[in-house]
Amino acid sequence: MSKHIAVLVTDMVEEIELTDPVKAYKEAGHTVDIISNEGNKTINGKNGDKIEADKGINDVDPSSYDALLVPGGFSPDLLRIDPKNGEFAKAFMKDNKPVFAICHGPQFLVETDLLKGKTLTSFVSVRKDLENAGATVKDEEVVVDGNLVTSRTPDDLPAFNRESLKLLEK
Repeated sequence: MSKHIAVLVTDMVEEIELTDPVKAYKEAGHTVDIISNEGNKTINGKNGDKIEADKGINDVDPSSYDALLVPGGFSPDLLRIDPKNGEFAKAFMKDNKPVFAICHGPQFLVETDLLKGKTLTSFVSVRKDLENAGATVKDEEVVVDGNLVTSRTPDDLPAFNRESLKLLEK
C-alpha cells in the first residue's frame, strides 16, 4: 500500500540524506512531498545542490501524511527556529506514525519534547542534546525504536533506507 511521506527540510540540508531516501521511497511506490519554510522555495543544499520544495509548512497538515523524514546537514538546526516545524513533527510522534531522521535530523526532534525514553542514534555532535532530552543514544548504523528510525551519517543510508521501508510496509 502506497504511503504519503512528508520530508521536512530547509537550506543547508545534506543532499544525499534527502535524495537517497526519497529515491528509495519513490521506487517502492510511495509519494513524497518536500516541505520547507515556504512553498515553491528553492532549497540550497550544503554542497550547492538546488532542491525545489513542493509545499510550505503553512500549507500542510500532518494528518495528510503517513510518515515523516528529517534529513541531516544544518537544515535541522535551521528548522528549529520556526515552532511550526516542531509542532508538525510532534504530531507524527504523538500519532505514532513513522518518523525517519538521519545525522543531525534527530536533533530537530528535540523540539517535539517526546524523546524521553526513546532509543536512537545520530551524528556524534548532537548526541548530548538527545541525552539531555531524555533519550538513550547508541552508536549504531541504524536504531529502530517503535516507529522511530535513526541513523548517524550518509554511510548508514543503506541500513536507514532498509529499516524505513520496512516500517512503511506495515
